[in-house]
Amino acid sequence: MREQSAVGDERCEDQTKLANGDILQAVIAPLARLWRRSTSAAVGLKPESAERHYRDGVLKVRGGDMDGALAEFDKALDRAPGFADAVLARAELLDGQGRCEAARGEYERARQLWSEMPAGAPDRRYLFRRRGHFAFEIEAYELVRANVRNKILPQLAHGNALLVRGRAAEALDSYERALRIKPNLSEVLALKGEALSALGRYEEAIQAFDSVLAAFQADVETLNGRGIARMALGKLAEANDDWRRQLELLPQAQSSARACVAMRQGNNEAAFHSFGLALAKEPANAYWLLYRLTAGRLTGAPRDPVAVPVGAQGGAQWPAPLLALHAGQATEEDALARVDTPCRRTEALFQFGVLALAGNPAAARRHWGEVVERGAPALIEYAAARNELARLGS
Repeated sequence: MREQSAVGDERCEDQTKLANGDILQAVIAPLARLWRRSTSAAVGLKPESAERHYRDGVLKVRGGDMDGALAEFDKALDRAPGFADAVLARAELLDGQGRCEAARGEYERARQLWSEMPAGAPDRRYLFRRRGHFAFEIEAYELVRANVRNKILPQLAHGNALLVRGRAAEALDSYERALRIKPNLSEVLALKGEALSALGRYEEAIQAFDSVLAAFQADVETLNGRGIARMALGKLAEANDDWRRQLELLPQAQSSARACVAMRQGNNEAAFHSFGLALAKEPANAYWLLYRLTAGRLTGAPRDPVAVPVGAQGGAQWPAPLLALHAGQATEEDALARVDTPCRRTEALFQFGVLALAGNPAAARRHWGEVVERGAPALIEYAAARNELARLGS
């Protein structure tokens, strides 16, 4: 079912860029045999975690126990209903059994889950812009790197899949292994910097980014990473300098990336303009609408009518509740009731500050202070809040 498996093809495009065919072909052929006997990939997984059940399901497929595999994938989905990799694995298993109608529904479910995963901010490094759970990639490259020890690309791909899943300490280990194969390689040093930054080791991250930028001054993604690390340390001027330089280097055609950079550095006029261009290209992107409204509020631009998705206070996808807030159709309590992750809480708190600023600067200061205290420094809202607080003299 080639058409239905396209969702898997799309998921693999980025990893194809990271590993050349020669390396993969040398390892993929015996992958089933290696997977059956390998236990290294299970290290660190909790006994009842969704990832553990996913892996056990894959092992059962490769051992020929299809019913057992389905049961494991079901257990994975009981623990993580949004685990698109498990849905896709289940679809492929049903497809292979000739249960085409059931498989078709699962393929569509996986496609829907991936479409609902927000891509990372477009001003960030390529790996953070990927969508997915990456359980298969982590498992596969664990095997690849164990059997191709003198090649850098399996280490790099393994680290990238781990880092985007939030497993920064393990990613750092992969990058350091890669650097032992090829020391001082700028691409890997930059990724090591991202892992260090994710671990809160900002000074070390900045040192890694400095080494890269000494050789490649126009590396916009590394400028972004160093800006995030500097902002996390409270070095506002230095962080904004990095983003100012990144904005200068980004092509005009990359309007969404330019808009996000401008918003990080508190350049709300530029952000308002660029988010308008981004929205013209992607009119269905609710974040571009939200951020354009945000920049407009902060610059005092005339307010356009807010198109709020139907059911914004019920089942509509995030950030619909924040759009409803801007439209006066929801309260802070309504928005907080829809928050289900720390990042979304940070996004909500930032918007509370934006909406409070004109009438109650003290409330805005309080909301943005909580963003800075508890938010992840890589979020756009974190940098924007620090810059707004600086404007308020906080």
